[in-house]
Amino acid sequence: MRINKLSLHNFKNHDHLQLDLSAQINCFVGNNGVGKTNILDALYYLSVGKSFLGNSDFNNIKNDCDFFSIEAEVQNEEKEDILKIILSKESKKVIKKNDKSYDRLADHVGYLPSVIISPYDQNLISDSGESRRKFLDAMISQTDSDYLFALIQYQKTLQQRNALLKNFAKNRYFDKDSLEIYDEPLIKHGEKIFAKRKNFVELLNPVMQNFYQSISGGKEEVYITYQSDLEQDYSDLLSQSLEKDRVLTYTSKGIHKDDLLFEMMHYPIKKVGSQGQQKTFLVALKLAQMIRIKELTGKTPILLLDDIFDKLDDKRVTQLIDLVNQENFGQIFITDTHKERTESILKDIKEPINIYEI
Repeated sequence: MRINKLSLHNFKNHDHLQLDLSAQINCFVGNNGVGKTNILDALYYLSVGKSFLGNSDFNNIKNDCDFFSIEAEVQNEEKEDILKIILSKESKKVIKKNDKSYDRLADHVGYLPSVIISPYDQNLISDSGESRRKFLDAMISQTDSDYLFALIQYQKTLQQRNALLKNFAKNRYFDKDSLEIYDEPLIKHGEKIFAKRKNFVELLNPVMQNFYQSISGGKEEVYITYQSDLEQDYSDLLSQSLEKDRVLTYTSKGIHKDDLLFEMMHYPIKKVGSQGQQKTFLVALKLAQMIRIKELTGKTPILLLDDIFDKLDDKRVTQLIDLVNQENFGQIFITDTHKERTESILKDIKEPINIYEI
């Protein structure tokens, strides 16, 4: 998979931008604030239908404009598809492939897989488990449509169960039988999600560890540990927590409480890892994500590297670029504030490189 052309209209700070892209490496260089990261965000939008920065859709419409559009020519094996995302203030977001709209976002996710490495990845280490769950869900959803369907159904059921618990508290009334109606679908979808998450992390771990060693050159061991309530029987957990749920007015046990533990030498990397070690861990994690997506889908994800040269020392950057080159990661998009630095780092790469001054 690769993107041949990209066109933006009224997307963030870009009035109109049209780019012919290299099949290998594309670099966007310029001062801070000129919109380099916004181009990567547009590419991410094409992949998963939303911003990697967490912005609401309407916040991505350029000031004083009524709509934005992102359009791309995507090379898909032997044919070329036209992918387009349109959002106006008057109507909902529309995603089209070859002028045919998707009925559901879930039908689009996985068509154009992507992986982004950015300064915001640090939140995966510093934030709560919710950030890591979203990251895990995004990884697996790009490779498994059944997983995405189960996740959507689980979240809908969870919202309905929690709404009923709140309604019971409001009306000072409790009906155990009514609540149990939601337990069966919660258990069914929750167990499927748990099994898929556990398997995915188990297979991700050794790939991530190899990348970490290659980039850092260090001997410290790193791990990802999947932590879930569903190591116990979910039906028993719901029964045991029934009174607690009634008091709290929400469902306290389930895969919506899962977490990923990032560890170094059996301690949380957040506490014992240096900044360089933490950044290397995150880069290794994202590269491992790329390999797993490629193995599971047969598609090579586009790789988005946002401001990566500012975040790693020269040795680690060199190791990263060498790895990317050796592993044949496919089409790569890079942002940097220094054109000369970009040219210097990439000078030994034999693949075609386009550098755009933004």
